[in-house]
Amino acid sequence: MNRISVNSSNISAIGYESSSNILEIEFNDGSIYQYSNVPQGEYDGIMGASSHGQYLHQHIRDRYSYKKIN
Repeated sequence: MNRISVNSSNISAIGYESSSNILEIEFNDGSIYQYSNVPQGEYDGIMGASSHGQYLHQHIRDRYSYKKIN
């Protein structure tokens, strides 16, 4: 999955696969998490947020299942 680099204190890059609704977050420590069944609007929201980390915590982290892939 292609990820786009973002300017964040915790997040290095964010990717999204619209065909499977998978949101992928790469953190600055190198860990990567995939969140399942995330609507396109949530991806648009996190990419447009002034704080990507805050958006992740408020809108995504506790609402969608996830797995650590790295």
